[in-house]
Amino acid sequence: MALGFAGGGWLAAAAQEKGAAVGGRLIDVTTRGAKGDGKTDDTKAIQAAIDEAGKAGGAVFVPPGIYQASELQLRSNVGLYGIAGWDYRHSGGSVIRLADAKAKCLLNISGTSGVTIEGLALAGANLGSGIHGILVDKPALGRQEDSFRIQTCQIAWFTGDGLSLKYAWAWCIRHSMVAFNAGDGIRLLGFDSFISDCWLSGNKGAGLGARGNNGMAMLTGNRIEWNLHGIYAESGNSYNVTGNCIDRNSQYGLAVLPQEGHGSAHWTITGNHFRGSGRVADADTYESSQIRLEKVTGATVVGNSLRCERGGGRGGATTRFFPSYGIVYQGLSNSVIANNVLHQCAVKQLLVDLGGHGEGAVIKDNPGSLVRA
Repeated sequence: MALGFAGGGWLAAAAQEKGAAVGGRLIDVTTRGAKGDGKTDDTKAIQAAIDEAGKAGGAVFVPPGIYQASELQLRSNVGLYGIAGWDYRHSGGSVIRLADAKAKCLLNISGTSGVTIEGLALAGANLGSGIHGILVDKPALGRQEDSFRIQTCQIAWFTGDGLSLKYAWAWCIRHSMVAFNAGDGIRLLGFDSFISDCWLSGNKGAGLGARGNNGMAMLTGNRIEWNLHGIYAESGNSYNVTGNCIDRNSQYGLAVLPQEGHGSAHWTITGNHFRGSGRVADADTYESSQIRLEKVTGATVVGNSLRCERGGGRGGATTRFFPSYGIVYQGLSNSVIANNVLHQCAVKQLLVDLGGHGEGAVIKDNPGSLVRA
């Protein structure tokens, strides 16, 4: 049964009854000793609630408050729920905040399946080095899908990745903000993912960084902004990138590049808006581009709109426009770049053909103009 949390839903009402279990399966962390006062170490209390729910096949409720915690290990088929109250600048509502500078992560879901994480603000507090918000760390895909769901969560201010997913298989994240992390917002090695209606914002790595063996990802309706790269993928296969706003990332808006000589295949990139990529990239390099494709077979780049942006100096003074280049492509086979609108989308060149194509590379009908100060 789906659990709704817009305004709290039935679970919030149930939790008001001192965390009494619904059908013996709902556990309020405060009834297991968690304080949520922003001072007490609530790790043991929250972990006890998770472990108990794991044995019963149940759910854990985290009422609004700030719960200090070290690494928490989730259990299979357990839901961890809170009430969302976060915004762009702050954590809020049900907050679990990292309190251990030596932890690997805040929520570890390695080795689990069927986990739901909903309505929480996971705050890294910029503690330590290389600490992730949510971690999947497996040696291989395995025989069981991970099948986790992350919904209406904020995952922010971690010194590693927001989500670090090594061999994650069949999962989704939606209606969530993954922001201001020192690594990638989402670092992916794995397959079969759905990323929809999210903010991937202000991460020092990529909004989505897919490195290693990765593919079958659907990105729909996201705002991917102010990261180092918007979407950065190496040797990725079978992606559908549709209806996203990719805005003011420092270097590439979207880059699909080879890894160790291996290219990518079957990328569908349609109906997206690319705005102001290459915000701080070297203007003389192709890192200052909206879209970069290299050694890709079966790419469909159709119906996107691209435009330049410019930085502002002190007192609102105008500085340079960016990026230098619109779409940069090389080594394409059986691919189409067509019917994209490139009106004022670059400073130096709209389309950059670096050659090396195989058969069936079609580039046509991409009207546009350079921007001039």
